[in-house]
Amino acid sequence: MSQRSGNLTASPHGSLPLILLTLLRIGVGWHFAYEGVAKLLNPQWSAAGYLQSANWVAADLFHSLAANPKLLYIVDKLNAWGLLLIGIALMAGILTRLSASFGVLLLGLYYLAHPALFGPSAPNAEGSYLIVNKNIVELLALAFIVVAPRSCGIDCIIRWIVERWRSARRGRSGPADRGETMDSALSRRQVIASLAGLPVIGGFTWAVLKKHGYRSHEEKQLNGRIDAVSSPSMKAFSFETLDDLKSKVPSAKLGELDLSRMMLGGNLMNGFAHARDLIYVSKLIKAYHQDGKIFETFRLAEACGINAIITNPILAPMISAYWNRGMGKIKFLAQCKAKTEKELLDTIRYSIDQGACAAYVQGAAADEYVAQGKFDWIASALELIRKNGIPAGIGGHYLKTISACVDQGFKPDFWMKTLHHHDYWSAKAAEEHDNVFCDSPQETIACMEKLPQPWIAFKVLAAGSIHPKDGFHYAFRHGADFICVGMYDFQVVENSNLVTSVLKSKLDRKRSWCA
Repeated sequence: MSQRSGNLTASPHGSLPLILLTLLRIGVGWHFAYEGVAKLLNPQWSAAGYLQSANWVAADLFHSLAANPKLLYIVDKLNAWGLLLIGIALMAGILTRLSASFGVLLLGLYYLAHPALFGPSAPNAEGSYLIVNKNIVELLALAFIVVAPRSCGIDCIIRWIVERWRSARRGRSGPADRGETMDSALSRRQVIASLAGLPVIGGFTWAVLKKHGYRSHEEKQLNGRIDAVSSPSMKAFSFETLDDLKSKVPSAKLGELDLSRMMLGGNLMNGFAHARDLIYVSKLIKAYHQDGKIFETFRLAEACGINAIITNPILAPMISAYWNRGMGKIKFLAQCKAKTEKELLDTIRYSIDQGACAAYVQGAAADEYVAQGKFDWIASALELIRKNGIPAGIGGHYLKTISACVDQGFKPDFWMKTLHHHDYWSAKAAEEHDNVFCDSPQETIACMEKLPQPWIAFKVLAAGSIHPKDGFHYAFRHGADFICVGMYDFQVVENSNLVTSVLKSKLDRKRSWCA
C-alpha cells in the first residue's frame, strides 16, 4: 500500500498486510468498545478499587483520585466513555490515528497503576505476566496503528472525497501535487475494505443487545423475586422481598433530623464481626460486602423506609459514591473515636466534611475516656460537632459511662447506649466472654428513663444472639427511641416488617418518647 495520502491502490506486496492491519484495528476497537459498554451498563462499576490498589510510581495520584468522590465520578465517566468512543472510532476507521493515540495514553495509565513487575501476580489475574502484560501488548498494537501507513477505513474515503473536491476546485481530474494519478472512482475492493468496519459495528451492536438484552430480562425476573438480594443460591430460600413489605419503617425527629426508628449499623459492611472464636468470619463478611453489595443494601433499606446508617467514618467514601452516583440519599451518622484528642477532633472534622448529618463519641471510645478521666476530650468533641451545626451524641457500652457523663453535666443531643436482655445461651456460657454488650439491662432501663434526650439503642440483638422480633420489642418497650441494627441485605425487609409490627403493638412503655 502506498504511503501517499491520496493513493488508495493496493500495496505492491499484495493486500494481505492491509487486511491484517485492518483486522488488528477492528479487533482492538471491539475490545475497547465492549469494555466501555460493560462499564456503562453496570451501575455498580467503579475504578475506585483499581485506583486504590495502585502500587507503582504514581500510586499517590491514583489514591487521591479514588479518595475524592467528585474526581472519582469524573474518572469513571471518562474511563467508560473513553473506551467506548475509542473503540467505535477504531472499528469504523474514523480519526484512526487520534483515537489510537488516546488508546495508547489510556493503556499507559492502566499499566502505570498496575505494572507487571517482579512481585506476585494479582490474585484475580487471568494469566501470568512478567513486565509485559495484555495492556502493553495492546498499547504496542495501537502504537503501530498510529505510525503505520494509512489503512482502509472511513478516514480513507473521506480523504479521497476531500482530494477529489480539491482537484475539482482546481479544475483538474486528479491531485494537483506530486504528479500523482487517481482513479475517478474507488475500486470495489477499496470500497469494501474502507467500509469493512461498519458491518462490524452492526455486529457489535447486535451482540451487545443480545447479551445484555437477555441479561436484563433475566435480571428483571430475578429482581421481581428477590429485589436487591443476589446470590447463586438465593432462589432456594424464602427470604422476604419488597413484595412482602407491609409498610415502611416509621421515622421521628432527632433535632432537625428526620430519622427512621430503625437505622443500619455499619459494622458488617466494615468487616467488624463479633464472631467469638470463629476467626474467619470477619474476612468472610468483608468479602461479601463488596461495593455493589453495599449499594444494594443501601437501596433496599431506603425502599423500606430506613433512611440512615450509623458507622465508622471509614465507610464515608462509599456513602459519598452512593450519593454522587444518584443512587440514593441515605443519611450518615458518624461514630468517632481516636487514641488522642487531636485525632478525635480530626475524625470529627473528616466526618463532617464527608457529609455526616450527626456525630457522636463512639461507645468503646467513651468507655475508655471515662475510665481514664478524659472528660475534656468528650467536651471538646461535643463542642466541635455542635459548632458545625449537627447533633452531637455520646455513646457507651457500660452504664457507668453514661452515668459519669451525666454527673459531669454533659447534655448531648442524643445518647447511644447498648440494650438487650441476657436470656440467651451464650450469655450464660462462661464468666469471661465478649458476647454480652449490655452488662446491666435493668439498671440501664432505669437510668435512661430519667434522661430527656433521645436514645438510640444498639447491640439490641447481642450480635445475633437474640431473635430480631424479641430484641426489637425489648428495646422499644424499655425506652429506646431509635435502634441501630447491623443486617445483611436479605434481612432488611424482614427486619423492617418486624419493626413496624412491634411499633404498632401495645408496648406498655414507661419512658416517654423523646423523638
